[in-house]
Amino acid sequence: MVSLILFDCDGTLVDSQYVIIETMNRTFRAKGLAPPSPEQTRSIVGLSLDKAMAVLAPERDQRDHLDLVELYKDNFATLRLADDFSEPMFQGVLETLDKLATSEVLLGIATGKSLRGLRMVLEHHGIRDRFVTLQTADFHPSKPHPSMVETALKETGAAANATLLVGDTTFDIEMARAAGVRPIGVNWGYHPGSELTAAGAEVVLDYFEQVLDLVDDSDR
Repeated sequence: MVSLILFDCDGTLVDSQYVIIETMNRTFRAKGLAPPSPEQTRSIVGLSLDKAMAVLAPERDQRDHLDLVELYKDNFATLRLADDFSEPMFQGVLETLDKLATSEVLLGIATGKSLRGLRMVLEHHGIRDRFVTLQTADFHPSKPHPSMVETALKETGAAANATLLVGDTTFDIEMARAAGVRPIGVNWGYHPGSELTAAGAEVVLDYFEQVLDLVDDSDR
């Protein structure tokens, strides 16, 4: 029986691709560096910012990486104030969360976002109250370290073998496997489904409503 479902945020619940890519472009230009390609930026979604900058700018030193992190935060805050700022939920997310709210399954989030950023997204979409545990980059090592999942299990009392981790990147799948929970991939995010399968995803979902099937199957 499934007792807890942990969701990634960017690329799983909300489509923040445009904002992340534009913020990264502005950040690198402000540092006098050539911006990474959109594909390179998508590849690091899910990592904590310091790890992401080390991947995208491996030739720079740690001080430069930290500068890029602070520039990214500033640029993201500026973009958030723009009239056309948008991090829309993927199709089926709200309806599925509504149905899960009537079940006994607990819901949580494990994300590379900051707690402040995550709360702003959840409150914007009116879904903050759906989640009983929020695990963010402020308090944990970067994915795929299992710390976020392990803390969520402690906070909720859920067993690892009764917990699903739903995410769109190989970092999510690797984190789930490291924590001993069931790794579930999604096909609408930032890493290809084939990569999620190769990383060890139990299944890769094609649409969000299929989360309900995983819960129903566990009750049979």
